[in-house]
Amino acid sequence: MKPLAQTVRFTRAPWHGAKHVCTTLGALIFAFGALAQQPEAHTSSLNGIEMYYEISGSGPPLVLLHGFTGSGRDWETFRTEYAKTYRVIVPDLRGHGRSTNPSNRFTHRQSALDVYALLDKLEIRQFKAMGISTGGMTLIHMATQQPSRVEAMVLIGATIYFPEQARVVMRRSTVETMTPEEWEDMRRTHTQGDDQIRALRNEFHNFKDSYDDMNFTTPYLATITARTFIVHGDRDQFFPVAIPVEMYHSIPHSQLWIVPNGGHVPLEEHAAEFTRTTIEFLRRQDK
Repeated sequence: MKPLAQTVRFTRAPWHGAKHVCTTLGALIFAFGALAQQPEAHTSSLNGIEMYYEISGSGPPLVLLHGFTGSGRDWETFRTEYAKTYRVIVPDLRGHGRSTNPSNRFTHRQSALDVYALLDKLEIRQFKAMGISTGGMTLIHMATQQPSRVEAMVLIGATIYFPEQARVVMRRSTVETMTPEEWEDMRRTHTQGDDQIRALRNEFHNFKDSYDDMNFTTPYLATITARTFIVHGDRDQFFPVAIPVEMYHSIPHSQLWIVPNGGHVPLEEHAAEFTRTTIEFLRRQDK
């Protein structure tokens, strides 16, 4: 059995940015540079849906997957830095953001097939990837469906099954319980109308009865060959720390990072540390 990795404690360092914009020319150069860094937007027909995705940077492929009810925009804080080294592919998963989902059904198994279909169209055989919550669960399916294709992956706030404490939240989460603030936030992310938002909320509610979609045992996880970095908050309200510890002991080439006082997705409050640490992990070639 692998020893449990040490808990990582974050420290904050002051950031010293540019103090002045000296000239109008300098401002224009900055503006043109920012424009050049804008990702390319695309839509691809696959598996009965229209999948929206964005590509930025150049180099080895790095796939970034968002969480449930999120979109590719969830990665905006991070992808500019990743794009300095990688060709970054950021899709909206089926039914999310600008991707369609005529069936209004969502499973992580199907989500994995969708992402593989996109990568096949892009002629990408092997890749590294990062996934937040549902994005991480999609990656677990991908890493077990076609192990040789996933070189390395970072799983943030992911799980291998839905524990009862998550099902309690799912049972309570209905369209009727959505607050005006939740509607406003969802409308900013999901642009296909309120029916899209209702469908997503209903699917999250329906996860309460889902047992076969996320049901990974130790022998199954042991087939994963990708180097795996598991990032998890110790205050995750959905998935207790015992789950990432089980993942760490079950996935052969894995590392575990428990974030002190971290919630379900402990990224934004530690963005600089997260970016630096994940880049170091992705760059390593050894197992």
